[in-house]
Amino acid sequence: MLAPGKGKTQRAYIWSYGSTQFDAPGIVVYDFAPGRSGEHAQAFLEGWRGQLVCDDYAGYKALFAKGIAEVGCLAHARRKFYDLWAHHQSALAQEALNLFGRLYDMERQAQALSIQERQRLRQTQSRPIADKLLEWLQLHRQRATDGTAMAKAMDYSLGRWAALTRFLEDGAPPVDNNRIENRIRPIALGRANWLFAGSLRAGKRAVAVMSLIQSARLNGHDPYRYLTDVLERLPTQPASQITELLPHLWRPIAQLH
Repeated sequence: MLAPGKGKTQRAYIWSYGSTQFDAPGIVVYDFAPGRSGEHAQAFLEGWRGQLVCDDYAGYKALFAKGIAEVGCLAHARRKFYDLWAHHQSALAQEALNLFGRLYDMERQAQALSIQERQRLRQTQSRPIADKLLEWLQLHRQRATDGTAMAKAMDYSLGRWAALTRFLEDGAPPVDNNRIENRIRPIALGRANWLFAGSLRAGKRAVAVMSLIQSARLNGHDPYRYLTDVLERLPTQPASQITELLPHLWRPIAQLH
């Protein structure tokens, strides 16, 4: 982000929030902020209560003291073992990956189920696998040398076990936040071309447009067609009906007659 008057740039951040793959409508909202302090997440989520699927970033911790339920990201826990296997062909890491893989096998089966059916499957099929993974972690952590990459990978899962397995109690949350990370990818790919935002205000405007574009895609719309239609209708759209132009509520003119 340009720092007006200083003749240089400063680091800024885009925070991403989104609905899960089990929720309708599909929504992603980006927030542009001058830092990565947890105060930005607290300000954005002020007044909201629900389940937040996230990694172990310390900036989220204050949210959980305010009534928001933490759901750990299983992919972040798995990734630490995957790195050990990919870089060192660790047989022990492979054992952990096999157990994580069985949990994900259950989730693939649960994808098309209702919340109640998904909860039932998680309770009857996934929980025994999670219990076995916990037993495996506790057993091998006793044998792992403190400070090693393997010990750190195990400590991450053991230290967040309650959050990582919260999905077993409910059919609503996903097991990871891969969906929102995929919504970040277009921004990361375009960053080399955009270079910077002109100011904090310009950055907030930019992410508002990005939120509309990505949410349009999530709802199956062609973003160009959506934006073209919205820009044409905005001048005459009554303020009381402005929400009809949001991506998850929008319908082309041809469908309105």
